[in-house]
Amino acid sequence: MQSSALLTGFTTGLSLILAIGAQNAFVLRQGLLGAHVLAVCLACAVSDALLILIGVTSFRQIAAVLPWLDPVMRLGGAAFLLAYGARSLYSAFRSSGSLSTEGEAVAGLWPTLATCLALTWLNPHVYLDTVVLLGTISTRFPGAELVFAAGAAIASFSFFFLLGYGAGFLRPVFQKPGSWRVLEALIGLVMWAIALKLLFAD
Repeated sequence: MQSSALLTGFTTGLSLILAIGAQNAFVLRQGLLGAHVLAVCLACAVSDALLILIGVTSFRQIAAVLPWLDPVMRLGGAAFLLAYGARSLYSAFRSSGSLSTEGEAVAGLWPTLATCLALTWLNPHVYLDTVVLLGTISTRFPGAELVFAAGAAIASFSFFFLLGYGAGFLRPVFQKPGSWRVLEALIGLVMWAIALKLLFAD
């Protein structure tokens, strides 16, 4: 149960965080610029870990008082993931954008952190992913919720630091619009797979 909870937490957390959004694009851009990478990665990862912990510890208590909440959240989460996956697949077929940092000024540390934290804590999708979705899935591992949370937090730290510090190697790749389309397609399929898992969970 412990190893299964850890692995599920890691894979689920990683799948959710892979979605291209304002936060991830910001981290990737900071990595490409080589500016305040450590601070940005830490801010994102620690924020995620706190939200995951809140979701895992609080959601179970709420679900115990409101037993109907778990199935409702699972259905709502599945609906959101299906819609998000459809959006990613639509973007994969229609998008022609690429990542560009040419001519972009490098901001100071505090303005950069303020932007990073705003993109994290003011994004409603972050709460849905960490508090609601991960909190809901963690209830499938009674007694091992914190292990599940640890797996999701490890995924968050791994992802942000790999994204931030690996961005330099990705510069030639993500300047090609086709790379974004392939990644968006993969993200869409992963989102749909998680949605089906939520819908057909025992």
